[in-house]
Amino acid sequence: MKHRVACLLVAGLALACEAPRVTASEPSPSVEILVGGMPQPRYAHQGRWYIEALKSREYAIQLRNPFGVRVAVALSVDGLNTIDARQTSAADARKWVLDPYETVTISGWQTSRTEARRFEFTTEERSYGQALGRTANFGVISAVFFKERVPEVRTADESARARAQEPAAAPQADARSESMVKRENEEFAATGMGRSTDHVVTQVRLNLEDVPAHTVNIRYEFRPQLVQLGILPAAPVHDPLRRRERARGFEPGFAPVPPSLR
Repeated sequence: MKHRVACLLVAGLALACEAPRVTASEPSPSVEILVGGMPQPRYAHQGRWYIEALKSREYAIQLRNPFGVRVAVALSVDGLNTIDARQTSAADARKWVLDPYETVTISGWQTSRTEARRFEFTTEERSYGQALGRTANFGVISAVFFKERVPEVRTADESARARAQEPAAAPQADARSESMVKRENEEFAATGMGRSTDHVVTQVRLNLEDVPAHTVNIRYEFRPQLVQLGILPAAPVHDPLRRRERARGFEPGFAPVPPSLR
């Protein structure tokens, strides 16, 4: 079954175009989280990708299309669509459109056809999701890529055989939900709505393939939570008492004169 999906096309931005890459297998789209224009290091842990959330820092999401056709990307932060803040399936979501081999950067929540509000790492209590009362999916950035459907020229016999062999729709995976026990005085990362920025968009319609070409999910947490999860090493503990216990009495030589006393 074919779908015509309403999408948003990024306009008014400097899009970084990349040359096609020739590989043995089809390349995969990429998603990078940028802070200060630089990609955040990504950590693999138990089958998931994690990055460190830097509290009170703005960030952006960079999307790259490696395919020779346009793609539409359903992009959500904390379970909220970055275009309209709705909670839907990826197939039904409004999407960002990338031309072949293009890279674009989405810097915030789209609040109108001409403006966006910057993504900002903050606490759950100060997050955009909390302000909307939608708090079930904090700490995850999800991008689902759908290719534009390429028309095929078939003979009558080929069309008949294709209809007879058309597979049933693939079942959607159940959403994974995990509850975390909140300890006293702990803060968990979420995304807030920051300052306004110009971001002009134009609405277009695309005929998309039914099955996503690629999905990227990235979890983010503050450093203390990444340490608790075993993703980052704990910082060394500086214990003044242990330092004092290592103190000794006499050392050889004479008393040095500090430069400030010379």
